[in-house]
Amino acid sequence: MVRAKNWTLKKHFEGQPKSGDFEIKTVELPPLKNGEVLLEALFLTVDPYMRLAANRLKEGDMMMGQQVARVVESKNSAFPTGTIVLASSGWTTHSISDGKELENLPVEWPNTLPLSLALGTVGMPGLTAYFGLLDICGAKSGETVLVNAAAGAVGSVVGQIAKLKGCKVVGAAGSDEKVAYLKKFGFDVAFNYKTVKSLEETLKKACPDGYNCYFDNVGGEFSNVVIPQMKKFGRIAICGAISTYNSTRPLPPGPPPEVVIYQQLRMEGFIVTRWQGEVKQKALKDLLKWVSEGKIQYQEYITEGFENMPAAFMGMLKGDNLGKTIVKV
Repeated sequence: MVRAKNWTLKKHFEGQPKSGDFEIKTVELPPLKNGEVLLEALFLTVDPYMRLAANRLKEGDMMMGQQVARVVESKNSAFPTGTIVLASSGWTTHSISDGKELENLPVEWPNTLPLSLALGTVGMPGLTAYFGLLDICGAKSGETVLVNAAAGAVGSVVGQIAKLKGCKVVGAAGSDEKVAYLKKFGFDVAFNYKTVKSLEETLKKACPDGYNCYFDNVGGEFSNVVIPQMKKFGRIAICGAISTYNSTRPLPPGPPPEVVIYQQLRMEGFIVTRWQGEVKQKALKDLLKWVSEGKIQYQEYITEGFENMPAAFMGMLKGDNLGKTIVKV
């Protein structure tokens, strides 16, 4: 009998999540049925969306999320023992799957790349950057792209893809260390939004003519400053609003409607699960190729130990991470 450790939501979050909001439980898993596999987690992800998604859980439910896992026992010929898969098993060390929701890593995956990248640059965050920039924003060569939370798992990939496509890229991050990281990745302008005297003036100086594309991970007051600086027919991809997730106060008012109207801006929210099938596989191949060729660089912020899942999650929401936050079991 296999015993699995699960992190559950003990209490719904009020403001910033706290360690007391989580509880670890041990459960015994039943024997496998025909068609099932037993998975052992190798790497788990924590992502900003979990802060909102946890609102839909009942207290006592296991926290959601993806993991890179190894098949340690199999009664499913499609997933023999030893297979590495991507699973949406949640915050657990072991789980049982019927195989229907499991994803194999791309067959071209080189031995030189860490498997954890399937949770980051060559996974959901990378796909979010890819489709948000290329499909929602429709970024083209010669255009200007602004991305906030630019040193995070999504933002850092947005900026690098934009450079590959011939754009001028401006990135905002929350520390001088992160700014240096963005410059290493080829961002044309990078700044620490926490230390600039005026966000409005900093953005104007970076691109006096304004911005064609704005990839928004932050929302709130930051976006209200950006939107009046968009060029006519500018496109805004609303990926997240992490600045508001832990807020217990009323949200700030939105951008002036006349700016959106007269500049004829297009704003669209999106969730990456919209793209499936062949387009998703092509995007994963592109991302894997760019990473393998060194055209997209990556940075992982790895926390050791399953017992540290809540700490990794809370740190990520506070911006402690440089790059993608991963927990190694």
